[in-house]
Amino acid sequence: MPFHHGHERLIRSAMNHCDRLIVLVCSSEHDPIPGWQRYHWVKNTFPELDVRHLTGAHPGSAERMKSILPENTTLYFEGSAKHAGVAQKTGLQHIELETEAGDYPVSSSLIRKNPVAYWDQLPEIVRPYYIMRVALLGPESCGKSYLAEKLAERFQTAFVEEYGRSYCEKFGMDLTELDFAHIAGGQLYREDEMARKANRVLFCDTDLIVTRVWSEIYFRGICQPWITWANHMRHYDLFLLLAPDIPWKNDGLREYEHQRDWMFERLRQELESRELPHVIIRGGFEDRTLRAVEAVQRLLQHNALQ
Repeated sequence: MPFHHGHERLIRSAMNHCDRLIVLVCSSEHDPIPGWQRYHWVKNTFPELDVRHLTGAHPGSAERMKSILPENTTLYFEGSAKHAGVAQKTGLQHIELETEAGDYPVSSSLIRKNPVAYWDQLPEIVRPYYIMRVALLGPESCGKSYLAEKLAERFQTAFVEEYGRSYCEKFGMDLTELDFAHIAGGQLYREDEMARKANRVLFCDTDLIVTRVWSEIYFRGICQPWITWANHMRHYDLFLLLAPDIPWKNDGLREYEHQRDWMFERLRQELESRELPHVIIRGGFEDRTLRAVEAVQRLLQHNALQ
């Protein structure tokens, strides 16, 4: 934990020794990284292999090992000699791949202790798990898109555009609950895609809290339960709540000028009630950018000390 380039190297080395390779991803319920997440990393890196997720930690006993593997299994590959005894009791030839593959420059324990410090050792598919995420929230015409782009430029990383805006540009503003489902799912998809391109921090122009509040506006307080659930399942390291203290501009899609103050207070109430880390951003565009940069710098400095 986590899956890193050293694991890739060991698996590729094992592939050179056999006709068919089974990769066991073992996990327990108390692991810091869920087993299903680690399985996803391995399977998507090696889609051609038989990757199996085993719960209850390591196979452990020879009896369990025999029940897991096909009868014609002959070799047991490992990055160390830790389970050589289990392999031998199962009748398998144990091969310690770390010796054959050569010494890997960084140990798994060091990567596990501080993954961000060893960023280059993490495959692209793993990096989104450790990306710090900053979500920009606010009502209409408060500069979220402008600020997200400026922050991404300042910190040399990526940002996520608001999916709902591009959706409405294509399909119009006469939205149904099904449209909100598309918007929520599209926002999450875009975020996960851009997280793979981000440099340690990702800026998100809106999130599902905003989607939820817009649903409440459109449907008189109603929001689909799964949107609320997905919103609670997503983790963000910081929320920047933008106040509606700059002039409202009608760009052809905006039509809720008189609800800006209500929406701002509704968003603030949600952040405070859930005790989510947030900073309120006020002032003109230059002041907003300056205060947002300072808030993000504090976040990065704090995480560097962890």
